[in-house]
Amino acid sequence: MSKTLSFRFVAPVLMSFFVMSFCDLVGIGVDRIKLDFTLSNTLAQLIPSAVFLWFFVLSVPVGILQDRIGKRSVLNLGMGITALGLFLPFFFYSFGMALMGFVLLGIGNTIVQVSANPLLVDVVPTGRRSSFLSFSQFVKAIGSMIAAPLAGWFALQFGDWKLLFLVFGVVSVLSVIWLYFTPIDETRNTGKRATFGSSFQLLGIGYISMMVLGIFLVVGIDVGINAFSGQFMLAKFQSAQTFAESGRSVYFFGKMLGTFGGAILLAKLSARRFFIGSAIAGLASLLALILAPTDVTAMVMIFVAGLGIANIFPIIFSLTVGKYPTRSNEISGLMIMAVCGGAILPPFMGWISDLTGNVTASMYVLVAAVLYLLFVSLFSGKSKV
Repeated sequence: MSKTLSFRFVAPVLMSFFVMSFCDLVGIGVDRIKLDFTLSNTLAQLIPSAVFLWFFVLSVPVGILQDRIGKRSVLNLGMGITALGLFLPFFFYSFGMALMGFVLLGIGNTIVQVSANPLLVDVVPTGRRSSFLSFSQFVKAIGSMIAAPLAGWFALQFGDWKLLFLVFGVVSVLSVIWLYFTPIDETRNTGKRATFGSSFQLLGIGYISMMVLGIFLVVGIDVGINAFSGQFMLAKFQSAQTFAESGRSVYFFGKMLGTFGGAILLAKLSARRFFIGSAIAGLASLLALILAPTDVTAMVMIFVAGLGIANIFPIIFSLTVGKYPTRSNEISGLMIMAVCGGAILPPFMGWISDLTGNVTASMYVLVAAVLYLLFVSLFSGKSKV
């Protein structure tokens, strides 16, 4: 494990987080492909399903694989599959090929997410883990934010939005080459090899199951705000459509700034104290959002929620791997599997909304999720192995 900070080792791993952001092409992909092939809403929504299904299916098997062949090899495999998924719809553009491309993008992204986080932990000093894991999310946010504007620019300048696939595919290939020629001393499991049984047995450890559920909920909060902020603004304030829809962008802008600030502050503050402060900020902002008297106040609270929630994912990962460093592959697989919370919490919020006939009621699901994260932050430092 690295004891000193070296740009030579950190930079190519951070670059993999930029590649990780390519999964967020699913948003612009749905819009553009639906128009290009005049798809129904049902067919168009097969695209995000084709991407996010793989987080649940593949995360634990990938964690087991990298326990055997190493994190760097698995990360390169994931970025290579990502590149293939990007090239396929560019060179062979049909709805079927586009759907297959997004399947490969989902598979590749799942692999990258499982391997990139623990490999980053290996190349930074112990005291800088939380800081760099937060900064890695900032790097990822950059890629997420530039995808849609780039697609529009390519369409305007060259008449083909799909050039975005080509450019991001080339970036993925270059990232594979860079990481391949970077020798990294990884933390290895010298004990019994990881299996499905050993991975899921870790959920029998209270600390780990508590943290995995935390990941499940924090991703659910992300997607829940993304999915419901616009509906909430329209229902409560009768806001203008474009203003209401901008809530998700404001939230993710807050997250981007939050991860950048977190990378700086976590170099000086303890991860657990920062976790507590983040959870309190997230809880206060969501309650203030529900009680906001105007849509402008609500929009400010959405931004603050993004700031508060921004660093919770990397902090949970850092604290858990730091407590069980030799089980990082299995832990990473379990935590990335928990990303499926983004596919479960929003439908539950929709059910609450339909049941009560009130969109605001669904927002209390997010409040309950942040309350749990506050509980985790308070007890994470007290849990015993």
